[in-house]
Amino acid sequence: MLNISENNIQEQIDLTQYKSIQQVGRKIYYKKFNRIMKYAFAFVILFLFLPWTQTIHSSGFVTTLRPEQRPQTIQSAIAGKIEKWFVREGDFVQKGDTILFISEVKDDYFDPNLLERTESQLKAKTLSVESYEEKVKALDKQIVALSRERILKLEQTRNKLLQAKLKVKTDSIDFEASKTMLSIANKQYERTLSLQKDGLKSTADLEEKRLKQQETQAKIVSQENKLLSSKNELINAEIELSSIEAAYIDKISKAMSEKYSALSSQYDTEAQVNKLQNQFTNYEIRSGMRYIAAPQSGYINKALQSGIGETFKEGAQIVSIMPSDIEFGVETYVSPIDLPLLHVGEEVRIFFDGWPAIVFRGWPNVSYGTYGGKIVAIETYISSNGKYRILIAPDNTDNPWPKAIRAGSGAQTMAMLNDVPIFYEIWRKINAFPPDFYQPASNEKNKK
Repeated sequence: MLNISENNIQEQIDLTQYKSIQQVGRKIYYKKFNRIMKYAFAFVILFLFLPWTQTIHSSGFVTTLRPEQRPQTIQSAIAGKIEKWFVREGDFVQKGDTILFISEVKDDYFDPNLLERTESQLKAKTLSVESYEEKVKALDKQIVALSRERILKLEQTRNKLLQAKLKVKTDSIDFEASKTMLSIANKQYERTLSLQKDGLKSTADLEEKRLKQQETQAKIVSQENKLLSSKNELINAEIELSSIEAAYIDKISKAMSEKYSALSSQYDTEAQVNKLQNQFTNYEIRSGMRYIAAPQSGYINKALQSGIGETFKEGAQIVSIMPSDIEFGVETYVSPIDLPLLHVGEEVRIFFDGWPAIVFRGWPNVSYGTYGGKIVAIETYISSNGKYRILIAPDNTDNPWPKAIRAGSGAQTMAMLNDVPIFYEIWRKINAFPPDFYQPASNEKNKK
């Protein structure tokens, strides 16, 4: 058939008698097949120019939009021992409902009357503070009374001192007068003596003058003694004034010292009262921690501590709870190369695991079983899986999400980007280029 050999088989055998050779050898053109191929080629060319919506596909799971609505574990702030359970797994609890009761495992809190005893100590210390306050008030009154008495006593002593000064002055004048009288008496005696010698005065007159002279001398000695006595009284008054000043300073200082000692004891007792109040409050709060209550309304998922009599440390996880009133969202992760293409408020299509969906990634309008969402948060730091976390909320303008979805179920997301021809998308995929970068209109308005 290839005419490689010089021996031609057609000269020896008539090949036309074979049906297969007849079919192969015919040069009849199949017009229908050629027409179909032309239409198919034209369809492919037109198909390549059809619009295609670029999307960023990622996988995630259903979560909640608010952190307090996510599943949480209830922990115990104190170490304890399980005494009684009040709920079962799957029960619905309201906020504040008691989940279980625990008892103390530390010997510092074994006393069942710990609160009453601490309160009694607190009352005793409070009364002690009041006693010190009354003592301080009494000492203040005593200091005021001593100060007043000191003023009066000093005034009295000053008056006495003034009297002594005046008496010294009076005695001094009397003493000087006595000196003058003595001088006069001496002169009179001498004149009388002279006259008596001349015979003009009698001896009786001379003796009278002599007697008066001696009386005056005796009087001057008495006046001098009286003056010295007055000076002594003046000195005594000055000493008394100083003594009174020193005595009252000592009394007031002693009272002030007692007052400050009482104040020091008062402040020390007040510090003890504050410490006891703090201790009592801590005991009161700790006693309330024996009852583990639900922080919010929800369903009991799983008991992480079980049994009766089981002990645990502070911060141990007791039970997990799922809040009842929650707002669902989708948490998904995208590659770093796609992160610049996503913006807050961008529309996303979501199809949940367990809900039938027919998805055409390039034609979201013809997809079935997808739900609308909007990006509400984009993480600015890469996660441990090497991708960035995106949080998606329901789109209120689209169909509502299924009511039966639960937190933790799987979800697939498609973030819709630019509309491009199919041939461009195929060329981009072959070359492994990222989708086209674009800026949403809303962001452009915000920038303006």
